[in-house]
Amino acid sequence: MNTPSHMLIGAAVFARPLAPATLIAALAGGLAPDMPMFAMVLWATRVVGVPEHEVFSTLFFSETWQSVFAIDHSFFIWGGLLGLAVWRRQIILRAFAGAGLLHALADFLTHHDDARSQFWPVSDWVFQSPVSYWDSRFYGDIFGVFEATLAVTLTALLCARLRQWWERALVLVVAGPMVIPILLTGSLHSLHGMG
Repeated sequence: MNTPSHMLIGAAVFARPLAPATLIAALAGGLAPDMPMFAMVLWATRVVGVPEHEVFSTLFFSETWQSVFAIDHSFFIWGGLLGLAVWRRQIILRAFAGAGLLHALADFLTHHDDARSQFWPVSDWVFQSPVSYWDSRFYGDIFGVFEATLAVTLTALLCARLRQWWERALVLVVAGPMVIPILLTGSLHSLHGMG
């Protein structure tokens, strides 16, 4: 899925109106698994000068990059962190770790050719989902409509549930990269490659 969708899902599940810090923690948890990828892509394209098409056709699938993705999307890491948060009764950590685990689960269900080894460090096995969030060969066009609808719905739900103006503004900023391109172009194709 696209990164903003992960963030909105995490916030919808874990943000609590009476504990505003849970919104920030959930949004951060939804973002965290994709941060290494963003950093690696920026380093490769902006610092090293690798053409973007080469990054996403070669480097992205290299053993080195895939080993990083296995760690940052590991069910064991995110699940362990969530278990620790529940055991320690840490609501902020629970929001962060829970959103990260939901991110990993959503990617497990929506990545085909670009799937990750999410059972690291126990196994290198990769589940290639029959559904891809972006590839039309694997229902990406259909899923794109679902994802866009989900993003708009979760944005409306969060804005209705959250009490403070800055919380609503933060949700709208997160949703912007999902909603604005669709409004401007009338197409879902501008969403591809967002995470």
